[in-house]
Amino acid sequence: MYPYYYHGYAPMQMDPTMSYQYDPYSFTQSLDVERQPQQLERRIAQLERQNENQTRELTRQNQEIRRLNREIERINEEIRRLNGEVTRLSRNDERQTRRLNRLNQRLRAVENRLSIPFIAGEDGF
Repeated sequence: MYPYYYHGYAPMQMDPTMSYQYDPYSFTQSLDVERQPQQLERRIAQLERQNENQTRELTRQNQEIRRLNREIERINEEIRRLNGEVTRLSRNDERQTRRLNRLNQRLRAVENRLSIPFIAGEDGF
């Protein structure tokens, strides 16, 4: 019985005079080597197209970002303007409220002096 052989199969013995080893894939590898420049050129062209597309898309997105930033700045300017107007109106409202309060105090003082009864539901005051 052969301990290293399986079912009587003996591995191929190499001839020591042979200067190369047999490689069953060497034929397909030689074809691949011949095809490599074409494949590489196609791949490079594909990557260049992809790069150009990405560059165009990035340019478009940058333009959109700039447009949106201008819109945001315009809206912020409008908000600042409206806040200033609200502040001005608020000061005017406070001023008018103080004037009305002073006027009411003066009217009550006149009513008290003239002994006119004040009724909240009366027309006028």
